[in-house]
This record gives sequence, C-alpha cells and structure tokens, in this order.
Amino acid sequence: MERRSAVVLLAVIGAGVFLAGLELMVTAVALPSILVDLADPNTGSAWVELRKASWIINGYLLVYILTMPMAGRLADLWGVRRLFMGALVVFTVGSALCGAAQTMDQLIAARLVQAIGGGVLVPVGTAAASHLFSGAARPRALGVVGALTFLGMAAGPVIGAAIIDTVHPEEALAAAGLGVDAIAFLAPAWRWVFYLNIPIGIVALTLAWAASPDWDSVRRPGRVDVGGAALFGVALVSGLVGLTLLGSTEVAATTVDPILVTVGLLAVAAIASAVAVIRALRVEDPFLDPRLFRSVPFSSAALVSLLTGYAFATAIIGGAVFVDRVLYGGPDEQRVALGALAGATALGALLSGLVVRVVPLQVVAVGGILLSVGGLLAMSTWTSTVELGTVALGLGVFGFGFGLSVTPRSTAAVEAAGRRAFGTASAVVTVARMLGMAVGLAILTAYGSTTIDRLYDEVYASPDAYLQFIPESLHDRPLRDPLVVGALEEWASREAAAIMVGLFVVAAGVTAVAIPPALTLGGRRDSRARMLDGAPAATDATERTAAGGSDVDDLDTPEPGLVL
Repeated sequence: MERRSAVVLLAVIGAGVFLAGLELMVTAVALPSILVDLADPNTGSAWVELRKASWIINGYLLVYILTMPMAGRLADLWGVRRLFMGALVVFTVGSALCGAAQTMDQLIAARLVQAIGGGVLVPVGTAAASHLFSGAARPRALGVVGALTFLGMAAGPVIGAAIIDTVHPEEALAAAGLGVDAIAFLAPAWRWVFYLNIPIGIVALTLAWAASPDWDSVRRPGRVDVGGAALFGVALVSGLVGLTLLGSTEVAATTVDPILVTVGLLAVAAIASAVAVIRALRVEDPFLDPRLFRSVPFSSAALVSLLTGYAFATAIIGGAVFVDRVLYGGPDEQRVALGALAGATALGALLSGLVVRVVPLQVVAVGGILLSVGGLLAMSTWTSTVELGTVALGLGVFGFGFGLSVTPRSTAAVEAAGRRAFGTASAVVTVARMLGMAVGLAILTAYGSTTIDRLYDEVYASPDAYLQFIPESLHDRPLRDPLVVGALEEWASREAAAIMVGLFVVAAGVTAVAIPPALTLGGRRDSRARMLDGAPAATDATERTAAGGSDVDDLDTPEPGLVL
C-alpha cells in the first residue's frame, strides 16, 4: 500500500479511537444538564433520578469493556476493515440516538448502542494500525493511536464544558420558525455533546470505505466463545458493583446488610473469573486466551496497563473534583487543568512512538512511570490555597509520563502475541487499562461517598454541631447565616483537599508497582531488533517462546512496513 493511503487510513483510525475515548468522559460534564432536562418530576425524589442517570456513564463503561475482548477476537477472525467500518456505523447511529433521546430510559439505551461501537473501535483500530505498519513504523503508528485515544478521554470534560457553556440553540431555533417538536430534538445544549460525533463519524466512514481494501488483515477460521464472554461479563459486573458498594450504609433503600452484599458480589466475581480461566484452558479459541500470558512481555504489558489505568482515572476524576470542589473553579478553570492533562498525555504518547526505535521499551516505560509517580506525589501536596497553574503543572507531569508508557506496552503486547493475534493482544491490553480505570472509578465513588456521608453527619449531628467547624467569632450566628455558610465552605474545602491527598498517594503507590513488570517488556533484544527492522524473526515456535513470545497461534512474521 502507498504511504499516502496508509497515512490517510491511520488518520481514519485515529478519528475513530478519539471519538471512542471522548465519549467515555465527555458525558460526565453534561450529566447535570441532562438530569435537569430529562428527570421525571413525578418521581418525588431527585436522588432516585440521579442514581438512574449514573447509568448513562456506568452503562457505557461496562458495555465498552465487555465489547473489547469480543472485538479483538472478531478482528482476528473476520479482518479489521469491515469490523472497524461497522463499528463506526454503530457508534455514529448510537450518537444520533443519544442526541435525540427524549427520556432517561431512551438515553441509557442509546448509550449502550454507542458503547458497542466504541468498544470495537479502540482494539480493532490498534490491530489495524499494527497490520498497516511494521518494522520501525509500527511503534510510531501505535503511538499515534494511543495519543489520540487518551487525548479523547482526557479532553472529554474540556470539550463537554465548552459545548455546555457556549452552545445555546434555543433562541436561534425559535427565531428560525421551527416547531416545538423539532426544537425538542435540537435543544438544549447537552444534545450537541452527542451530535458532534455524527459528522466526524461520517467523514471517517467515507474515507475508510473509499480506501483500498488492501488494509484488511488476513482472516482465519475459528469461532466466538459466547460462554467465555458471559463468564467475563458476570465477573466484571459483579466485581465493579461490589467495589462501588464498599463503605455504603444501605443497598437500594433496603434493609439488606451492605457488607454481605459486597462480599457476595466480590465472591461471585472471583468464582466467575476462576471458572472462566479454567474453561478457557480447555476449549479452542477462548474468549480471552490465558495461554497468551505465558509470554512474560505480554503479561507485563497487561499488568502495566492495568496499574497505570487506575492512576489515570484517579488523575482525571481527582483533578476535576479538586478544581470544582476545593478551588470552586468553573468551566474555564477545568479547561486549563484538564487541558494540561490531555495535551501532555497526547504529547507523551506521540513521543514514545518515536523514541522506542532507538531506546529500549523498558527504559521508555519505566521513565514514563517514574514521571507519573512524581506527578501524583506533587498532586498530593495540593491544598485549598494552591494556584491553578500548579494544579495544571502536576496534571501535565503525570499525563506526560502516562503517555510515555502507552507505546511500550502496546508494542510489547502485539509483538509477543504475533500477527495472527494482533486483535486479541490489542484488546487485552486495552481491557486491562479500562479495568484499571473502572476499578479506580469504583473506589473513588465508594471512598468519596462514604467520606461525604461522614462529614455530613458530623455537621448535622446536633443543632449546634456545626459550631466546632467555624471560628469562635461566628458562634453567635445561625447555621444559614452567609458568614457561617462561607466558613463551612472553607472547612469543607480543606477537608476535600485532605481526602484528595490520600487518593493521590495511593495512586502513586499503585503506579510504582508497575515498575518491575515494565522492566520485562522488551523480551529478547535481538529478536525485537529484527522485528523493528522488518527482518524475519524466529520461525520456530520454541525459539519464539524463548524470546518472550507465544506459540499459541502459530505466529507469523511481520512484513516490512512503511515508515511514518
């Protein structure tokens, strides 16, 4: 394939993974507006609607993670071209349905459709880039894909805030003489968070369809392990719900002991995981093949992805919460802080794709992890008086380090698995990262909710309980006095900052644990050097296994690729 065609296709793949990453986070900013617009006024409880509305995000994340391994498997069986194009269609249609939703139930259902497309785009896009480019060009292409994936995820809150803050279609639509029914599908502004995806998806689909079919991967016979997918789904859903319930005092307004429910759900997750692994070892073409993990570089790539994913979720959510609840910053302040994280992450991912050609994977990955740890430790020193520039700097340092670790783990995984399992390898590494993020979000939710409940109980334990949290000079004033409210907000800001310190320290420790596996990402240097140079790699299964690869799929040798 000509270099120009390959670059165009890489841009198409980049657009797809950017949209998929964007939708993971962009809706979080729009959620308050969605709740105001779609909440049922007859429910009698705003908390019921808020709990229901959370599935706009949680449902997307769960389906997204569940779809990824299946997508990676189908990419190996069906080829990447038609699967990627089909995912673009599903994602674009799902985005249109989300924007047009008139009820909360419709929006949740549309988000599930959207998540199916998004969950396919990332692993299949990574596999497609691996097939399009080989030799020295492959790490650079994976760096571009990784940069755009994480740029989309980190830019989600920034773009969402910009749309909500600047798009006001109601008056313009009314002036244009459109009827009430038409306006209902185009306003308010939160609908354009989803409609924005439609033109981008159509352009990407058109370019992918018009491109030469040569970019498709070789298809091979096999089957889809539906039973394994079901077991994985049970383990994932029960485990994440169990983590979210940690520290809760009740479950769905019932008298059931939350501890028993949490332990039960985590036990189900552990049993389902064990059964899934045992079953996968006994069937052909399993949903997730545990035999791939016999390769040390592959296992290390998945573990690094899992641990750094946890830290990435902590940085995004923690940074946004800190600006909002500690600094009481608005959309402009959030754009500065999260924009620094987004830009630095993309820059680090792009740079890592260039430097791994001359620097070993282990060195790049460990350097990125150390920078991430340093950024998180710097974030743990934030107080309620910290400057916004300092917040942006800390998030930027973390993001740059996180971005540097993207290409080494992706490259190690696909090279260890081999050409015939690029889709599966890409999916496993991506799922590991998303699992880390999901666990991080679940723990943040559980810890934050428990702490907020405790602080609320302390303030309202008695009519005079609030006095212990305000200056003595204000003790003669009532609770609703503006000066008392201001003093309580200052106290709450300091308490929130202390909470975030603990979360950032834990995330730094989790990230540091990724250093030992990162040291084993490279496999045998001479084998990897031949692959990067486009020369034939080992053809004997035993030699490949000794080099850190896997003989599970009768691996093929990558052909020389284009140079970006």
